[in-house]
Amino acid sequence: MVPYDFTPTSQKALEYALHIGKLVHIDIKLLHLVSDKKKGMAMKSKLDEVVKSTNCPDGVEMSAVVKVGNIFTDIGKIAKEEKAQLIIMGTHGIRGMQRFFGSFAMKVIISADCPFLIVQKNTEIRDVKKVAVPIDLTKESLQITKIAGDMARINNAQLHVLAEKQTDQILNTRLKNRLGLVKQQYEDLGIEPEITLVKKSGGYRKKVMNFAKENKVDMIALAYHSESLFPQFDNFAQGLITNKPGLPVLVINSKLASSLYF
Repeated sequence: MVPYDFTPTSQKALEYALHIGKLVHIDIKLLHLVSDKKKGMAMKSKLDEVVKSTNCPDGVEMSAVVKVGNIFTDIGKIAKEEKAQLIIMGTHGIRGMQRFFGSFAMKVIISADCPFLIVQKNTEIRDVKKVAVPIDLTKESLQITKIAGDMARINNAQLHVLAEKQTDQILNTRLKNRLGLVKQQYEDLGIEPEITLVKKSGGYRKKVMNFAKENKVDMIALAYHSESLFPQFDNFAQGLITNKPGLPVLVINSKLASSLYF
């Protein structure tokens, strides 16, 4: 499902969905939300024109739906009704007032129980060869591993699992257990991940982005969990989805998806 409001960011989300369609057969449903039914008919006609004018890859079917609703509360509900497996959504970057759109995107993400792929206007449409999966000491952070593994297999990409080094013995043991679970899960899927421990000092988000730049990462995948052991995790997630290079971010709300993915 692609929430579509005729802006460049929503168009980029559609383009990314079409790119995925070159790799696997998918059905793309454009979703536009209106405030009342009167506006719905006119917008449905406009959305149908987008569908008609779009050149879809072989094996990709695209349709449009217009619903009365609010983006913060109804995208997740509609996605569930339509049995969407992935929501591809565009968001703004971090310049000036657009910084707040990161928070807006998180509001939408926590309303749904399926994964989101967040793109920005400057996101480059390219093959995904490397996926970075940052985790922390919580079991919730591991809930992204399955969907990240699925995305990696679709793209035949290398998975890089990142975690911060721990100097405390108890925390270090907990981290080793978490990494062991991740490694085992990926091996069960036939994937051999690369595991990297980054230094504890400094901001985790900056270290993730430095790793992405140095290793030419094409996508970041993470589980969003607002009840993390680390209170800064909200800013961590919001900062990643609005990253300056425009890397696409695969994100799942771990609290809602716990029974589905891990």
